[in-house]
Amino acid sequence: MTFKEFVDKYMGMIIGIIIALLLIAFNMIYAIECIIIVVALGWFGSYVQKNRDTVKDKLKVFIDKF
Repeated sequence: MTFKEFVDKYMGMIIGIIIALLLIAFNMIYAIECIIIVVALGWFGSYVQKNRDTVKDKLKVFIDKF
């Protein structure tokens, strides 16, 4: 069996596998983005809780600029 015969015989399977891999890759990227956002917001919340006075002062200055 030559490569051309193989591709002709299994073209649908090859396309299906490529589409499946792309879908898996994009969903994994979505999951990774969600995990990064959760960790970043958790870290931000912890920072705000530990440094309330500093954050409050910086927020007042930021709001006064507007």
